[in-house]
Amino acid sequence: MTLRKGEKMTISIQEHMAIDVCPGPIKPIKQISDYFPRFPRGLPAAVSRNNSLRSTVSQPSVTPPDTSKEEEDVDKLFGAYGTASAATPAKQDDVEVEGYDSDDATTLGTLDFSLLYDQENNALHCSINKAKGLKPMDHNGLADPYVKLHLLPGASKANKLRTKTLRNTLNPTWNETLTYYGITDEDMIRKTLRISVCDEDKFRHNEFIGETRVPLKKLKPNQTKSFNICLEKQLPVDKTEDKSLEERGRILISLKYSTQKSCLLVGILRCAHLAAMDANGYSDPYVKTYLKPDVDKKSKHKTAVKKKTLNPEFNEEFCYEIKHSDLAKKTLEITVWDYDIGKSNDFIGGVTLGINAKGERLKHWFDCLKNKDKKIERWHTLTNELPGSGLSD
Repeated sequence: MTLRKGEKMTISIQEHMAIDVCPGPIKPIKQISDYFPRFPRGLPAAVSRNNSLRSTVSQPSVTPPDTSKEEEDVDKLFGAYGTASAATPAKQDDVEVEGYDSDDATTLGTLDFSLLYDQENNALHCSINKAKGLKPMDHNGLADPYVKLHLLPGASKANKLRTKTLRNTLNPTWNETLTYYGITDEDMIRKTLRISVCDEDKFRHNEFIGETRVPLKKLKPNQTKSFNICLEKQLPVDKTEDKSLEERGRILISLKYSTQKSCLLVGILRCAHLAAMDANGYSDPYVKTYLKPDVDKKSKHKTAVKKKTLNPEFNEEFCYEIKHSDLAKKTLEITVWDYDIGKSNDFIGGVTLGINAKGERLKHWFDCLKNKDKKIERWHTLTNELPGSGLSD
């Protein structure tokens, strides 16, 4: 074919496809993924690719490729990863069970804390140690973090505890111990501790960073358990929870039936984590008791008022003259109030003990009837609802 001066040679697509065709094995080009093998299912990707390439090169004129080297590479792959291939999916399953998203976890940070349930003193000690790699929340790329605690279900301001705020840091060290008093064995079975890390903002609402939740049944009495876990996104709170059972604090009550005096001795010892009813963030609490049915309207007793506190100590005892056989028909109603000058007192919370009660309240009443002349002390949870007429002060 002769070309004129200045003309370019044109080649048809058929001629182009026929150029540089050499008989012999076609070796696959190495890809980056070959150096980072992953085995999600069955054979490695490199192995399946080699097999597919060999199946395409099946012409009689082509000499069989030397597969010894490739098989050796495959053996090395299986030797290095084959034993882990079966374990790898299991490991991924474990991560899913924990419920952590690695990307979110690394951006939100980690929290180091420990928990101790003091069974003898009915106290839950929460030691907040430090956090690492928190998510930046402010314009300067830092945050002003603090930690707050709630007990679920029944979360309210009454059972909220919080640490101090540390300024301009993503790696805060608090080393604070926050304590819940009045924690019973029943609480340890059904309660969950919610630990939230937040960023304090002076001019706007405080911002949520991350949280974690620990079912209290994971703890063993009188044994400290340490945690160092990734923070998660905010989890939804159960909307179906009965609002009427919102917790308003705890109260420590003692019961004793005295055979010598033929009377029931009711001791109002102390309260803890009461709901704040005043604008200053406190309450002025006092306690009233009723033994019902109360035909003569003479069973009302009242403690002294304790000013500006959410953890009052009363240590007062009231006596109800009654036969032991009649106690099974009675109900003890205990209410806690906030004293206000010039207006109606605010109801904080209440609890009912008696034969129709449930759980710890029924057990406390039963133990009192069964063990005469023995003082029995128990913590009880105050709720914002109490049946009967004791809600009018």
